[in-house]
Amino acid sequence: MSATKGKKFNEYTYETKMGAIRLHLEEGWRYRRLMEKFGIADRHRLKQWMRKYKELGEFGLLDQRGRRKEYIDQDRYAQKLKRENDMLKKCLEIWMQEVKRTSL
Repeated sequence: MSATKGKKFNEYTYETKMGAIRLHLEEGWRYRRLMEKFGIADRHRLKQWMRKYKELGEFGLLDQRGRRKEYIDQDRYAQKLKRENDMLKKCLEIWMQEVKRTSL
């Protein structure tokens, strides 16, 4: 779809996207029926939502513009924070042992 100067693109809410995906996956609705129900102009938009949902889950449906890449995958980010936390706990434990040893 080419952009025309001054044309406003449709923006769909998260709830609309999740509703369409739920109806497609759980109730087996076809793309044409979903397009009619939600007023979606093209089938390609639905296919993009399905692909993003399958790859990233519900988080993939959020507007990602302006977000840093490392925060897009919440699970990976949470695991990174957990590893950092574990490492800091080990460092603190080692430091506490050193302090006890030097104070004796």
